[in-house]
Amino acid sequence: MEILNFLFVAGIIVSFVAYFYYKTKQIRTTLPIRKKWNKAKSGVALGIFMIFVGLNITIIYTTTIGFIVAALFIVVGIGYAVNNFKRAKHEGRFVAEELELNK
Repeated sequence: MEILNFLFVAGIIVSFVAYFYYKTKQIRTTLPIRKKWNKAKSGVALGIFMIFVGLNITIIYTTTIGFIVAALFIVVGIGYAVNNFKRAKHEGRFVAEELELNK
């Protein structure tokens, strides 16, 4: 159990760092499509963060309310990550074209 908890906490930390990284890239860039692309990638990281928090809650709180809260975190996290992954995939096709136009 402790090893699994350690892995979930490591996943929480890595996904939060990825979220913070892409959010700062979004703020620093000037090109609009690249901003949207970085925003979508940060959304994927936030969704993964929510999934790991939900999984960690199932280990820490083994009550009925804990499982309900964990299921809510996991379901919302999956939805958020999948939606933003689709957005990032769609907008990623236009990043190279935008870079060529703005040279």
